[in-house]
Amino acid sequence: MVFCTFACEEEKKGKQAVAVQPKVKKEKYVVYQVFTRLFGNTNTTNKPWGTIEENGVGKFNDFTDKALQEIKELGVTHIWYTGVPHHNVITDYTEYGIGNDDPEVVKGRAGSPYAVKDYYNVNPDLAENVENRLTEFKALIERSHKAGLKVIIDIVPNHVARNYKSISSPDGVKDFGETDDTSLTYHVNNNFYYNPKDSFKLPKWEHNYLPLGGEKHPLVDGFFDESPAKWTGNGSRASQPNMGDWYETVKVNYGISPEGNKDFDELPDRFKNENYKAHYEFWKNKNVPNSWVKFKDIALYWLEMGVDGFRYDMAEMVPVEFWSYMNSHIKMKNPDAFLLAEVYNPSLYRDYIKKGKMDYLYDKVQLYDTIKHIMQGHGKTDNLPAILEDLKDIEHHMLHFLENHDEQRIASPDFAGNADKGKPAMVVSATTTTAPTMIYFGQEVGEDGSEDAGFGDPTRTTIFDYAGVPAHQRWMNNMQFDGGQLSNKEKDLRDFYKRLLNLSLKNAAFKGNYADIHAFNRAETNDYSDKVYAFVRWEGSERVIVVSNFDSNNKQSFQLKIPSEIVKTWGLKNESYRVVDQLYDDFSATLEVHNNIGVVPITLSPLESLILSVK
Repeated sequence: MVFCTFACEEEKKGKQAVAVQPKVKKEKYVVYQVFTRLFGNTNTTNKPWGTIEENGVGKFNDFTDKALQEIKELGVTHIWYTGVPHHNVITDYTEYGIGNDDPEVVKGRAGSPYAVKDYYNVNPDLAENVENRLTEFKALIERSHKAGLKVIIDIVPNHVARNYKSISSPDGVKDFGETDDTSLTYHVNNNFYYNPKDSFKLPKWEHNYLPLGGEKHPLVDGFFDESPAKWTGNGSRASQPNMGDWYETVKVNYGISPEGNKDFDELPDRFKNENYKAHYEFWKNKNVPNSWVKFKDIALYWLEMGVDGFRYDMAEMVPVEFWSYMNSHIKMKNPDAFLLAEVYNPSLYRDYIKKGKMDYLYDKVQLYDTIKHIMQGHGKTDNLPAILEDLKDIEHHMLHFLENHDEQRIASPDFAGNADKGKPAMVVSATTTTAPTMIYFGQEVGEDGSEDAGFGDPTRTTIFDYAGVPAHQRWMNNMQFDGGQLSNKEKDLRDFYKRLLNLSLKNAAFKGNYADIHAFNRAETNDYSDKVYAFVRWEGSERVIVVSNFDSNNKQSFQLKIPSEIVKTWGLKNESYRVVDQLYDDFSATLEVHNNIGVVPITLSPLESLILSVK
């Protein structure tokens, strides 16, 4: 996608020039992230540290045909079922051959979805019949596909649960660590790193924290049997990690020695420009570390089951060569697999896309963080063009979001305190590029994340404990999935999301070209403030002007100007054109072109956006 650039010579003259170039059309996707065990839970008790019996839990079967169809009609193409692989939980499932998990190495009562205990099965909490839990998940995949939704699940390559133990792996598959030489700190084919002379010690609990909130439990005894001690998931080498470390997990060894040496073939730089087939051929006859093979086999197992893609947790903590190996194998199996990675270091973006063969990365530290500051009232829209310009060569690969399971809810007081403040931000997030848009379940009805479920602080919907999600529950309406208990304000918000997301998918302009007109208007237009953001999109005969007001208190009125470069590219003549809002169809105006500059009068209410089609 091409973004606005400002030619140096024009800037010296005090003018703003807009660079316009054609770009190949890309497909647009919308990802709906849902925390699987919370989605269908109708229990409203929400007792801190409540048990599964007290607070309830959602099931795979709660995703009925009706629920999935409503999600699809919201404007969703992919559904990310978060927390599916079998991770540590406190609930006792020993009658099904599942060992109990020590609360001292489990976060919360329901457990972190990122401390996976068995990669070849699913969370027993999510099944009506625990013995048939994998069959129930397969049925959910089939229902999702029937509704027209692609299915994404998590793979967490950097770490596994401290007590990883698969009871479901296929014949011949060895467990992580099963064949490790634990007398060595490191070996290329060990799955973990060890402190051979030490035993693991639990962290010293701080800030009045106690496992299970201090409740007595037979396994809460100040001891977890791990000898020798393994390195912790976030890289801590201490046999006694700190409470702030990812103490419930152990780091996976990908063939990088403690000194930082790579005991595998490095990928030549030219492979940045090679496709996944060439990457697959590169690794075909090479020896790779054992952990690489294990995770590749896990991914292919889930693809065989019908999963359509993966979200990779903390992908930047794993070498890019592994991703070349892993993702090329996945793409050979399913060329259309959707591969999304959590990468927060912008200096790594291009390597993980080009060498690692990732389809999409989180755009957090640039777009999300900047939009969040604007929503909170202490950031300026003037900061957006530079971000889009910086990422223009990889814009299609940078997934946009305003909420996910790690981030604060928009409506929480520590973020914006008002779900409506997400409206202009969502318009910008969903329509500036061809990249996928992601929303988190409950976002579309203004969930505020205020429940104190136990582990962790409110403002983020819990991922560690059993809980109900109140605004989302009102939309569920006792499993009717019709919004019957929503307030009028919540209904209006969901209607906004539905209109916007569907429009972003259906209007060809959002799969085509982009140019910024914000800087031009800041320089040339009276009353156009740093609370407003404007840009244009087009593809073929579709020509769209998008303008948003981030000010939650004040109306904005101004004469929006369309630069001559856009007028020329769009083939507009010096005459009048009608512009009509595509979002609500309740605004129209006249775009007047004089001397090859377009002008359209704009009035925006607080937090209002217009998506104007030029007729």
